[in-house]
Amino acid sequence: MDRCPWCGADPLYVAYHDTEWGVPERDSRVLWEKLVLDGFQAGLSWITILRKRRAFRAAFDGFDPERVARYGPADVERLLADPGIVRHRGKIEAAIGNARAFLAIEERGAGFAAFLWRHVGGAPVQNAWTSPSEIPAETPASRALSQDLHRAGFRFCGPTIVYAVMQATGMVNDHLVTCPRHAAVAALA
Repeated sequence: MDRCPWCGADPLYVAYHDTEWGVPERDSRVLWEKLVLDGFQAGLSWITILRKRRAFRAAFDGFDPERVARYGPADVERLLADPGIVRHRGKIEAAIGNARAFLAIEERGAGFAAFLWRHVGGAPVQNAWTSPSEIPAETPASRALSQDLHRAGFRFCGPTIVYAVMQATGMVNDHLVTCPRHAAVAALA
């Protein structure tokens, strides 16, 4: 059996595929980090963000939403000057606003993880794709979640970005059925 072809042979990408991608994640803070990083990925490849993830974590105080929510103009300028991350003012400002939106969801009720997972009925969707061409870029669930995130004040979270988050965090199992990780990830559900 062959792993999903999208990760190629890059050792970092292969490790990400083999240990993280598709594993059901229920930690609100980790889910928020993934949403922010996927927002930064818009228009770029995921491997670019993956290579910069350590620098992003350092620049954004370990993706502590309480700290990021307090960032002001000086922090935006600091981040814009950081060559280790993607320096895009709109994405940086969105990350800060998304931290505030995250905290508002956390304060209102069951939390951010529940907010996301309810869009798949609380359990991972087990897809059975045999070819990469079958995998959609977005779904009705990602469109609905994207709309809910926008209503909650999030930015850089369109349905394609949201579907990438859903795939990465195991809300959907989009490993090809020919990939050894498909069965392994399904067993985690």
